[in-house]
Amino acid sequence: MDTPLSTIAVVGLGTMGTGIAEVLARAGREVIGIDISDEAARRAVASLEASTARAVRRERITEEERRDVLARFRTFSDLQAAADAELVIEVVPESYEIKQQLFRDLDAVVSPTAILATGTNALSVTRLAAESQHPERVLGLHFFNPAPAMKLVEVVSSVLTAPPAVETVTRLARELGKEPVAVGDRPGFVADGLLFGYLNQAAAMYEANYASREDIDAAMRLGCGLPMGPLALLDLIGIDTARTVLEAMYSASHDRLHAPAPVLKQLSEAGLTGRKTGRGFYTYDAPGGQTVVPDALTPLESTGAVAGRAVRTVGVAGSGTMASGIAEVFAKAGYDVVLAARSQEKADTARGRIAKSLERSVTKGRLTAEARDETLARITAAGSLDAFVDVDLAVEAVAEDLAVKQQLFATLDKVCRPGAVLATTTSSLPVIAIARATSRPEDVIGMHFFNPAPAMKLVEVVRTVLTTDDVHATVREVCVKVRKHPVDCGDRAGFIVNALLFPYLNNAIKMVEEHYATLDDIDAAMKLGGGYPMGPFELLDVVGLDVSLAIEKVLHSEFRDPGLAPAPLLEHLVAAGCLGRKTGRGFREYARR
Repeated sequence: MDTPLSTIAVVGLGTMGTGIAEVLARAGREVIGIDISDEAARRAVASLEASTARAVRRERITEEERRDVLARFRTFSDLQAAADAELVIEVVPESYEIKQQLFRDLDAVVSPTAILATGTNALSVTRLAAESQHPERVLGLHFFNPAPAMKLVEVVSSVLTAPPAVETVTRLARELGKEPVAVGDRPGFVADGLLFGYLNQAAAMYEANYASREDIDAAMRLGCGLPMGPLALLDLIGIDTARTVLEAMYSASHDRLHAPAPVLKQLSEAGLTGRKTGRGFYTYDAPGGQTVVPDALTPLESTGAVAGRAVRTVGVAGSGTMASGIAEVFAKAGYDVVLAARSQEKADTARGRIAKSLERSVTKGRLTAEARDETLARITAAGSLDAFVDVDLAVEAVAEDLAVKQQLFATLDKVCRPGAVLATTTSSLPVIAIARATSRPEDVIGMHFFNPAPAMKLVEVVRTVLTTDDVHATVREVCVKVRKHPVDCGDRAGFIVNALLFPYLNNAIKMVEEHYATLDDIDAAMKLGGGYPMGPFELLDVVGLDVSLAIEKVLHSEFRDPGLAPAPLLEHLVAAGCLGRKTGRGFREYARR
């Protein structure tokens, strides 16, 4: 098995198989493409011709190099063509019956020393290997789509796989310019194991009419920096494919978070499987198209909607980073801002923090000195909430403690004029419980900014069952004026972003607890395979493990799902005072400042 792998067969020339063949041919391997469909083979050749022609136009390769690449890719319809291959990679449909038959057939074709790799992301590699006369040479080689662009490759070993086969394929992955991650045999492996649980929860959230598809997708793009929203990603992957992966994951884990949301079955059985059919969660311009077109669910421009209340002056309560950031956002947008803290000293310190932030913007050329001075002049620091007597909108940004917030809102109720809108920036507490601390709960709403507030575009607008339409309209109008993107959601734990983000983070911790993969491999898998700006453990250490644990507990308490119970490892680290970057140690250790 310790061979250079110069001749490689790819069985199945769909999108993934074609992409893998291109990667191999460009890396100098002789590639034997095999598909029972002549049309699929022609499309694969045409795809390689088109991609290499683009590379020549962009001067990434020469015309001679292009000819060499094309000459190294030959297509066949008969499996016998794989006889001389040192490695066979199968990318046929996700079916045990189809793949098992293929492995039985390959035993009669290839050399006993040839390595057989399955591209599955949902089926058991062990179960497939058991069909081979030489199970020690069978492993998983999971590329990500599009294969030429995505760096991650999961190398999957079963209990039967011989280590030399793993070493040889891992070396090949590196020679292809990929980042191989070694994982064990379980449905979804690392990247899809974490990704599909998150996608499933997003589908369930949409099915429950908690938020619109547009708001769910915008929330995760703008709130987490993801390249695509979960529902758009499901359409890209294929809703039927996602359902197959989730079924396999659920059969192994029996975790309700992996039980496919019913809407996935409904769409699959209706033939609405995403981009490939032209319709899934969204509607596209054509089967295989990428352009979303309006349909019956597309939000219409509101005409004759309820008008919001006039807002000229904004009060921001708090002295921390979030309060300072929110005050800066409003002042930059032209609002007069009263920044109130528990003492004049704290309020002045918070205003000073804003001055430094504005100065950095001037230094970087993002703001003029004149705009800096005008913005700072709009902010008045106050040592008491009594200064909110004339504000039109009061925004609370104090500690995430229900009793503290309730006490503050009781004070706002007495201080603020009738008709003022009262907003809480809570990320996990029930807004209605805060609203009921006032005599006017109909004027209270959630306005969840993301940190850092000046940079992050998302605001979750959380209305309770008592919030009036004009209060809701006021906050949405204000969000637009301060150049934020508002998304609507109901008053339940986690709202959109945290309800989808933290179960994913919790599942990553469970993978480490189970010794399935390392911190580094999981972080690499999600950045390289999922396009995440940070791996889950990097993010947990930035957020703070104590904050993360508190949110996990709120989610578990609200939804009562065993799968949402905080991972014991998270609880142990918090108990030990290892809270992440702020303490110098969390899942990793950091240099103290």
